[in-house]
Amino acid sequence: MLTRNCLSLLLWVLFDGGLLTPLQPQPQQTLATEPRENVIHLPGRRSHFQRVKRGWVWNQFFVLEEYMGSEPQYVGKLHSDLDKGEGTVKYTLSGDGAGTVFTIDETTGDIHAIRSLDREEKPFYTLRAQAVDIETRKPLEPESEFIIKVQDINDNEPKFLDGPYIASVPEMSPVGAYVLQVKATDADDPTYGNSARVVYSILQGQPYFSIDPKTGVIRTALPNMDREVKEQYQVLIQAKDMGGQLGGLAGTTIVNITLTDVNDNPPRFPKSIFHLKVPESSPIGSAIGRIRAVDPDFGQNAEIEYSIVPGDGGNLFDIVTDENTQEGVLKLKKPLDFETKKAYTFKVEASNLHLDHRFHSAGPFKDTATVKISVLDVGEPPVFSKPLYTMEVYEDTPVGTIIGAVTAQDLDVGSSAIRYFIDWKSDGDSYFTIDATEGTISTSELLDRESTAQYNFSIIARKVSNPLLTSRVNILINVLDVNEFPPEISVPYETAVCENAKPGQIIQIVSAADRDLSPAGQQFSFKLSPEAAIRPNFTVRDFRNNTAGIETRRNGYSRRQQEFYFLPVVIEDSSYPVQSSTNTMTIRVCRCDSDGTILSCNVEAIFLPVGLSTGALIAILLCIVILLAIVVLYVALRRQKKKDTLMTSKEDIRDNVIHYDDEGGGEEDTQAFDIGALRNPKVIEDNKIRRDIKPDSLCLPRQRPPVEDNADIRDFINQRLQENDMDPTAPPYDSLATYAYEGNGSVADSLSSIESLTMEADQDYTYLTDWGPHFKVLADMFGEEESYKTDKVT
Repeated sequence: MLTRNCLSLLLWVLFDGGLLTPLQPQPQQTLATEPRENVIHLPGRRSHFQRVKRGWVWNQFFVLEEYMGSEPQYVGKLHSDLDKGEGTVKYTLSGDGAGTVFTIDETTGDIHAIRSLDREEKPFYTLRAQAVDIETRKPLEPESEFIIKVQDINDNEPKFLDGPYIASVPEMSPVGAYVLQVKATDADDPTYGNSARVVYSILQGQPYFSIDPKTGVIRTALPNMDREVKEQYQVLIQAKDMGGQLGGLAGTTIVNITLTDVNDNPPRFPKSIFHLKVPESSPIGSAIGRIRAVDPDFGQNAEIEYSIVPGDGGNLFDIVTDENTQEGVLKLKKPLDFETKKAYTFKVEASNLHLDHRFHSAGPFKDTATVKISVLDVGEPPVFSKPLYTMEVYEDTPVGTIIGAVTAQDLDVGSSAIRYFIDWKSDGDSYFTIDATEGTISTSELLDRESTAQYNFSIIARKVSNPLLTSRVNILINVLDVNEFPPEISVPYETAVCENAKPGQIIQIVSAADRDLSPAGQQFSFKLSPEAAIRPNFTVRDFRNNTAGIETRRNGYSRRQQEFYFLPVVIEDSSYPVQSSTNTMTIRVCRCDSDGTILSCNVEAIFLPVGLSTGALIAILLCIVILLAIVVLYVALRRQKKKDTLMTSKEDIRDNVIHYDDEGGGEEDTQAFDIGALRNPKVIEDNKIRRDIKPDSLCLPRQRPPVEDNADIRDFINQRLQENDMDPTAPPYDSLATYAYEGNGSVADSLSSIESLTMEADQDYTYLTDWGPHFKVLADMFGEEESYKTDKVT
């Protein structure tokens, strides 16, 4: 690098008096502040003078990375044609790293790198240079831009950015089978030298795998590598720069390669014969044993399917595969019986489900083994001759009649006696009994089919030698019917006939029901009773299918003449003895339209105006009720208004009850009420029209003793009551009349305190006791007040 820089400096000295002129000048490499004329001698021949533009001249600059010298590293030199060497020009440098990475001699234009550079960190620097007049500080030429490139050295080793790697390849693959491609990255400059030229090699993993030195592709190097022998391989890969030459830097990575399984091994039974022992009492569908074939493959390649080879006893068993353990599970398809057959032998075949055609030549991918099953004897319960017993008995059969029998036997070697019992849980009412030894069933009560038509209960058979061994069977007993009930009409019918009905019309279809159990083919017959068959209004038509129709015999019916007709119908059954019953049907006459639709069946509707519907009648009644309510409300309001008028009349100067909260002014207050009206009885006689006030309920401060009967007061009240009763102007309601007139001729003069000048507290009422029996009540009242005040003060 120093040699190149020195060469650049030499060329700068030789050409054009120290001016380095590029062979192919470019616009960005030439700066001219002030164009000036100069004579330049071109290479070869100078035939005349030519005007040119002076400017910056330099070659492309390079700087070596990772420079470790003690002195700053020389980069290059800048010179302007305006610099005559007199020291009047100053060179300045700006841009990437100016002052921190690169410095320039302001007088000579020499550029130096003052610190070590790393190309991988920054490959080039863009700077700007300018020549400035020292005295005026003005630029002599426009600023020009140039680039300093960092020259690479081999200072970075290759790196596997994606390592370590994981790969897989199928087992038994041929040589050269693709496994994986690895890639190493070198941070050095790939355009300069061999610093970034990488070569791959295997340090560990041979002879099983190989790698392409240029592409990094890993391939198999040995044929028929078996996963069952070795499954995992670890390969160490090296990447070295400088084309693998001595002195190059290297990096390594690990590749973990797994051989994936293929179905190259058939299943094999570890032994040729399997022995199993099965109790004869094993239920159907239960697992009786397991066998297993071994397949060294893995996953779905190791899935095994088991099957029974047709042969001796194979139809009694079945085999399925346990998906978790890949074992063959033998199951029982039919029941075993030690007394019938004690041993079974058959073959089982194991084969792979997923075959690989590449390995068919290795032989069949299946294996066969023999299974021998020994049946173990187990004590068995008794066995009934039938799974279900069905019996029949007529109702009302005498008690003790045998209706059937059950039979059970012991099939074990050395059979035991059997005892029979009725399960009391299924025959709680004990209608039947069973002979414990013979197994015969008889009735224990009278049976009624209409009460219970069928009985279902269980019978238990128990071995005498082993009472714990029991079995049960269901008994179904049907109670046969004895014809004892006559047939009747099945449902109550509401039959109606139109007034405009024609003869021969069917107005009702009736059916019958019989409480007896009707046997197949039984028929019911319908007819009129003999007394109704004479000139009948209706007749019965038997349809011969257990139904009949009610048929009209007249041309029209009238509700006014007869609203209801009663038709007796005789129904007979076909059983023996024949049972019959007479059923009376009620037929109602109704008004219908021309299509036969019933409009009304009420008798009241006969007297209603023609064409007036029920809705219209309801509307009329509703209007009448509303009018009556309005009238009643109006009368009540008028009475209330009259009452309010009497209450608010100001013309009535008679007794008024005035409520106010202000304290009165005593006798001098004459504005609130005319007291003279209370003193002059003539005012009362002159004004007959009066106003009564409903008294308010007064809350008395204390309870006074009842007033004793006084004849004078009673006579006075009766007189006033009679006057009010005879008064035509008196209101019709009860009222309270207050009378302030005390009467004439009182020996005590007036008792009113209105004209009294003394205070109530100064009054002494003890003298009232001296006035006689007429004032006893008054004396008691005031005496009680005096005692109350005295107690309060105390």
